[in-house]
Amino acid sequence: MPDLEEYRRELTGYCYRMLGSGFEAEDAVQETMVRAWKGFGDFEGRSAVRTWLYRIATNICLDMLRGAQRRARPMDLGPSSAADAVVDGGLPESHWVLPVPDARVLPTDPAEAAELRESIRLAFVTALQHLPARQRAVLVLREVLRWEATEVAALLETTVPSVNSALQRARATLATHRAATTPLGTDQRQLLDRYVAAFEAYDMAKLATLLRDDAILSMPPFALWLRGSAEIIRWHLGQGSGCRGSRLVATTANGCSAFGSYRPDGRGGHLPWSIQVIETSGGEIVALNTFLDTALFGYFDLPEALPPQ
Repeated sequence: MPDLEEYRRELTGYCYRMLGSGFEAEDAVQETMVRAWKGFGDFEGRSAVRTWLYRIATNICLDMLRGAQRRARPMDLGPSSAADAVVDGGLPESHWVLPVPDARVLPTDPAEAAELRESIRLAFVTALQHLPARQRAVLVLREVLRWEATEVAALLETTVPSVNSALQRARATLATHRAATTPLGTDQRQLLDRYVAAFEAYDMAKLATLLRDDAILSMPPFALWLRGSAEIIRWHLGQGSGCRGSRLVATTANGCSAFGSYRPDGRGGHLPWSIQVIETSGGEIVALNTFLDTALFGYFDLPEALPPQ
């Protein structure tokens, strides 16, 4: 019996791109492992173990996506709002593309991780959600994981022309939804150091200098989102002022720098509040993706609370 666990990380990355949720991806991979263990006696080695696992995982993802609502980001659901707009009651978790820790989906080899980092960015994963499920599988397998058309055709039990046609349609759809991103370099790391200092000091004047004029702030599960550095600062000084005194703990998510944000508990310590995924470009912050879901903290292996300093 081969060690199936060695495939868990790459399968999780594949299922995350398919499903748009790390939680669902973990469930899909766990079900893949269970089915593989139960079915190994019938596996006759007609294909590589890796291919066999991907076939199981693909079928599970296709089943999970059947009839499911497309996951999105707030920016997909309507126009931006003003900082003083009424905040809605929020939408269920199933509506949103959720962040995923790099450590759960990217290879440990730095060179391999660099090649795949772009394909787990929030913008890319969100764009994938616009594709029909089988087109999504074809595009991820061909464009991201670099499988041959013959391999994908065998996995999906279809023909090479059918795979090539699905790939062309998927590329055309993706081109209308995909946003450009910029790799994280030294300047961006220094930028993020300044962001942490400004946010923890709640120095909005300094924070404003770090934001691009058309920067975006989103806050799932709320559909409300803001565009423009002025509106983002107004939010932090108004409805978002409860974040004053917060502390940030660094992590990584979706190929970007990220932070667990902890708000004051009134006793000198801090409690989990949100996961911030920070997108940067050209030495400026272009998006603050703030996920107000404390269940994500355990998934990111972040502390349950911060003690008084």
